[in-house]
Amino acid sequence: MNLHTQRIMLSGAAGEIEALRDLAADAGTRGVVVITHPHPLFGGSMTNKVVQTLARAFVQCGWTAVRFNFRGVGASQGSHDEGRGELDDLLAVIEQVAPAASTPALALAGFSFGSFVVSQAVQRLWASRTIEKLVLVGVAASRFEVAPIPPELHLQTLVLHGEKDDTVPLADVLDWARPQALPVLVAPGVEHFFHGQLPLLKNLVLRHLSH
Repeated sequence: MNLHTQRIMLSGAAGEIEALRDLAADAGTRGVVVITHPHPLFGGSMTNKVVQTLARAFVQCGWTAVRFNFRGVGASQGSHDEGRGELDDLLAVIEQVAPAASTPALALAGFSFGSFVVSQAVQRLWASRTIEKLVLVGVAASRFEVAPIPPELHLQTLVLHGEKDDTVPLADVLDWARPQALPVLVAPGVEHFFHGQLPLLKNLVLRHLSH
């Protein structure tokens, strides 16, 4: 955390949701990004290093970044619900920190299990909300039914995957992306958690957000 990080508690269907809001120096005039974390049953939380790196990249580009713990993680109430309740958590967070009436723009980002939940949220919100930017890292395509991304959102979407990912094989992500003609950016020699390659991750996200 830094001087511009606020710890907040939000409301969800399973009870309170613990969250961190990272503020940009210009108060996040570009909008709000909500970022989701890896699988709760395998140590995933809002303090995961990839999640923190995503938040830093968005904040550097003028966004307010909100990351939160899914139900049953940290101080968030409830218990793991295999993605169903976690989608409810994400939608509840978006409604509270980025209401459509007062948010300049909405972006979503997710890592691993979190990218699966984000994909489901995009499907749910697409008819009613404009999503300015979408970042999906280590998409859990081999483990969950990751929803396709609307074609109109492809140019605003960054799908980033490590070549040496042994948690989610690159081939499975390509199998998910191929029917959509959705590009996947491959980081050579990088594994699932981007160990030693977080600066590369940040720079690739910064490049995506600059367009």
